[in-house]
Amino acid sequence: MDPHEDPVWIINTSTAAELLPQMLHRFHLGYQDPLIFGTATTPEAVVIPYKLWQSLTSTAAPVDNSDPHQH
Repeated sequence: MDPHEDPVWIINTSTAAELLPQMLHRFHLGYQDPLIFGTATTPEAVVIPYKLWQSLTSTAAPVDNSDPHQH
């Protein structure tokens, strides 16, 4: 999935919460497709398998995780 080229399906937060057990089961089966949720038109967060996250963070540039409200 390329978020810059493929359509992004965004689900609302309450639906994402309901789908978490099914997503975990899919991750156990080896699927790596993300669960993207937010508002109707804006993606706010993504749930991906932990191993995929580890892989991405090992090759990514460092991120500033400081509290954005304290700047």
